[in-house]
This record gives sequence, structure tokens and C-alpha cells, in this order.
Amino acid sequence: MRIENSFIPVHGVGERTERNLWKSGVTHWDEFDDTLVGAKTADRIESYIAEASEHLDDGNSRFFDDSFPSGERWRLYENFRDETCFFDIETTGLSSERDAVTTVSFYQDDETTTLVRGDDLTADAITEQFADAKLVATFNGARFDVPFLETSFDVDIDVPHVDLMYPCRTLDLTGGLKQIEKDVGIDRDRPDISGRDAVRLWREYERGDDDALQTLVSYNREDTVNLQRLMETVTGRLHERACDGLDTTFA
Repeated sequence: MRIENSFIPVHGVGERTERNLWKSGVTHWDEFDDTLVGAKTADRIESYIAEASEHLDDGNSRFFDDSFPSGERWRLYENFRDETCFFDIETTGLSSERDAVTTVSFYQDDETTTLVRGDDLTADAITEQFADAKLVATFNGARFDVPFLETSFDVDIDVPHVDLMYPCRTLDLTGGLKQIEKDVGIDRDRPDISGRDAVRLWREYERGDDDALQTLVSYNREDTVNLQRLMETVTGRLHERACDGLDTTFA
């Protein structure tokens, strides 16, 4: 599912109208037929397509983040795949006021970067990681990772955001990230560690155990890379769900 396949951002167009358009063979903006909807709706769709096409050409993901319903922002991923920054943080606890970020891993365009507290984990380094991103993706990041980073480092992560926890819930995939990975068939190379284990590993590193840091970083990086695998699975399933019962092909 791509942005150009979508009509639901248009004011007055809901799921039923969009599905009716798809059912009629209109699965791309270029195929829109104004005789298939009322005159006012047709005007809105044509105006939106004209404006949105310019923003898409400019790579303006913010426009689509603002215009798509929150539950449909997963559709932005296919267009901004190479410019999506997946990230995950590890901390010493759950309070951004009392606890500290220990490691942050970023994965974008097949490259992984991990920043470590006391080494290269700084506000400037975090900001640099998001500089080229048109979309960020996390799991529970809207409530945890993003505000934790913003509070701890006084940064503003002002990038359109897909928090995969919510699309997963739409698909009745519940629980934590590790459980959902198991449910959708994403395998890991090593046994799971908990948030408590992550804190323990950091404390062991602070006492001089460099191997503990390597283990922590390894898990943090795997969490981040697996977010892309989860995104691919979730967006694929949501596409199938949106098109269920329709004999259509999307360009």
C-alpha cells in the first residue's frame, strides 16, 4: 500500500468510499474517475491529489502525517522506506526524570548505529541520526522512547512517527515486542533478556565488565533491526486487511 493508492486522507472520504473506488478499479490517484462519487467529493479528491502530488514529489512526509488518519499512517512506510529511521532505547529505569538512557540504536537504510552513555550518546549525536529521516518507527516509542530522549537530552524529535504497537493492536497482536515477534514468526539469534536484565548488564559494565556492554548493545541492536522486519509484516497484513474481499491490483 502506497500513499498514491489512498483516498482516505480526503475530507469526507471514509473506508467505504475508498473501498468502493478500489472495487471500481481506481487503485491509484492517476486512475481517479470523478463520475464514481458525488460532485463535491470529486472536487475534494481532485484538489487533494493535486496538492498531495506536489508534496510527494518534494518528499514532504509531514504533509501526509498531518492528512492521514492516525490509524492509517502505516501507509507512509512504502514511500519513505529508505528514509525510515527505526530506533530503540535502553534505560536504567522507567522514569525520564530519575533514570538515564544507557544505549540507543538506530537502523536506517541497512545501517545500524548505537550510541552509548558516557561515550558518544549526546544531544548532537541523537539529532544527527534523525537529520535525514522522513519517518521514524518504534514500538511503544510514542509513550516511552521519544519522550524519554526528549526529556533526557533536551532534543525535539519532530519527525512523523509510526509507533508499531498501535498497528499491531489493530491486527490483534498484543503483548510486548518479543511476544509479538514470536507470534508473527520473527526469530532471534539469542535468548530474550528483560528490561531488568538490561539494567543489570549496564550496572555490570559500570563496574568494569566490558562484555556486559557488548551483550547489552547486541540486544539493543537486534531489537532495532527487528523493528523493520515487524514493520514489513504489519504493513503487509494491514494491506491485506484493507483489501479483503476485493479483486484488485495495486500499482
